[in-house]
Amino acid sequence: MFLVVAVSCGGAGSGPTSGSAEGASNERWNSSEPLMIGAIPDQEPQELQRLYGAVAEYLSESIGVPVEYLPVTDYTASVSLFGLGDLDLVWYGGLTGVQARLQVDNAKAIVQRDIDEAFHSVFIANTSAGLAPFDDALGLSDLEGTRFTFGSESSTSGRLMPQFFLAEAGLGLDSFEGEVGFSGDHDKTIDLVEAGTYEAGVLNEQVWDARVEEGDVDTDKVVELVRTPPYHDYHWVIHPEVEELYGEGFIGVVVDALIALDRSVPEQKEILDLFGAGTFIETTNENYRQIEEVARSSGLIE
Repeated sequence: MFLVVAVSCGGAGSGPTSGSAEGASNERWNSSEPLMIGAIPDQEPQELQRLYGAVAEYLSESIGVPVEYLPVTDYTASVSLFGLGDLDLVWYGGLTGVQARLQVDNAKAIVQRDIDEAFHSVFIANTSAGLAPFDDALGLSDLEGTRFTFGSESSTSGRLMPQFFLAEAGLGLDSFEGEVGFSGDHDKTIDLVEAGTYEAGVLNEQVWDARVEEGDVDTDKVVELVRTPPYHDYHWVIHPEVEELYGEGFIGVVVDALIALDRSVPEQKEILDLFGAGTFIETTNENYRQIEEVARSSGLIE
């Protein structure tokens, strides 16, 4: 079972958090059915609930329909539910966004954070491994023979693009000691490398920077080795059937609402801060062509 209880905003108020049903009604649209939003579970559940509950409330007020956040248990579930039409608007990483769009004709990548135009992965190592920082990603060849872990198997920043840059440095999955690990999420990657379970690993730069800034990484035990070249990553993907349900122009209104998030408004600033974004900007499917090509060459997309 993929789902847990939905967080409803603009509905009857019986869920964990709710907004005003009247505030979400708008005669412009053809339906008052809730817009179902979701996200890949790349953080702790309570953090996801806090963030997407706030997003649901904001969108409900901005676009004039009820909005519900539907949590999922893993990356694959978010893709499957989008393909089934159970999720209408989903926050994906680069790879999962491509996988989701390939299931649904005319699905669109619509909005990304400002930082997602040039995102990076960070390779880290336990200091006991004796590895020094590299000048560039070609230095990743020094990881040969180490015990190494990725993040989630479907993560763009924790698996797909790191595997691509490792290959450019001449390393395959068989270049490491034993089988490579898959920690499941970025925080766990840090913890496993810090504990010495793995000598090296790779993760999302945003999570790494936040943990270091918070003093939640023992830098006597873990060292940053290198950041990868940039690539496009996280983004919102919307299902084309929303225009059939709500009416023509609905997608444009959703785009405008996300881009309009304003740091001068406290509630909206909180949303942007939770996303680690300065602002949201428009994006297109074409921006994820590199992700798709790398995924196909890696066998992650057929």
